Amino acid sequence: MALKTSDLNAKLFGKADKRRASTPQEAQTAVKEKAAVIELAVAGEATVSFELKTIAAKDVATETLVFSENAREQAFLTEHALADILTTLRDRGQQFPAVGRWTDDGKIEVLDGSRRRMACILAGKPFLVYVAKGINAKHAKFLSDVANAHKPLSLYERGKEMQAMLARGDVSDQKELAKVCQCSEALVSGALKAADLPMELLMAYPSVSELGRPTIVKLHRMYFNLPKTEQDRLLDTICADEEPLWKQKRIQGLSRLTREVTLDLEEAVSQLAAPTTKAKAPKAKVEELVKGRVSFQRDEDKLTLKLNQLSEQQMSQLLDMVKEFIEH
Repeated sequence: MALKTSDLNAKLFGKADKRRASTPQEAQTAVKEKAAVIELAVAGEATVSFELKTIAAKDVATETLVFSENAREQAFLTEHALADILTTLRDRGQQFPAVGRWTDDGKIEVLDGSRRRMACILAGKPFLVYVAKGINAKHAKFLSDVANAHKPLSLYERGKEMQAMLARGDVSDQKELAKVCQCSEALVSGALKAADLPMELLMAYPSVSELGRPTIVKLHRMYFNLPKTEQDRLLDTICADEEPLWKQKRIQGLSRLTREVTLDLEEAVSQLAAPTTKAKAPKAKVEELVKGRVSFQRDEDKLTLKLNQLSEQQMSQLLDMVKEFIEH
C-alpha cells in the first residue's frame, strides 16, 4: 500500500532528532516544522545528522541531481505526472523537505524527493532538502527505495527493476519474479513488456505512470510487429517535433489525452505496416501494322507480334526469317 508523504517522512525520520523525538508523530512534527537538524538512524544502523538546506529556485536544476540508482525515471516527470503535488506546491510551497547527501563536488544528490525536486523546478519554487555527509551507497539505496513507496513506480520502472533482478540472477524466471515482487505473473509480464519499449515511444504520453497493462501490451504488440526499419521510422516521426506528442494536443483531462496519443500512435503504425504496392507501368499500346492481319506491341526492348490468317507455309517462312535476322 502506498504511504502518504507524512507517513513516509515519519518512517524516515522516526528514530530521533535534535529535540530527542521519541515517536514517529514527534519526528513528523519536527520535519513539518522544518527543524534545522535531524538525526536519522539510516536502515536502523549508523545515526547521521541531516541539516536543512534551502536551494533557490533558479539553482535547483544545477545545484542538485538525483541519485543514479533511483528507480524512478526522471524523464517521465512531467506536469501531468506531478499533478498530485504541483498545485499545492505552487500555492503553499514545499511542505515536506527532501533527503539528500553531499557529493564530492559540493552538489546535493537527492535520495528521497526527486518528484518534489522536479515540481520545484517546474513551479519555480525554492527546494527544501535535508542533507548529510558520509552516507554510503547501501544507505543511499535504502533511502531511495523507501521514498519510492509513496508514489508507485510506473510499469516501465518496475519492469527495469525486474530486468535487473533477472540479469543479476536474483530470480530465475517470471514466476519467481511474481513471488518475490508479490504481484501477479500478468503484472510481471506487462512490466517486462513496458521495459522493452523505447523511451521515445513512452514519452509521447503525458504521464507514463498512468499507463496501465492493456495499453502497454497494445503498444508492445504494435511496435514489435513492425520491421526494424519501420520501428526506426516510427521513432523518427515521434521525435520530429521539438514538443512531445501529448503537448501538441489541445485536450483537457489526462485520460482523454492519453487515449488520443494512443489513437495517433495506432494510426502511425497502421500506415507504416500497410503493404506498399509498386506502381505498375502503363500497359503498352497495341498498334496495327496490317489492318485485321498484323498487330504489334512495344514494351521497352520487347516486341510482340500478332499475325492472323497465316498458312502453315507462311508461319514456317516467317519463323525462319526471324531466326536468320536475330542470329545475324
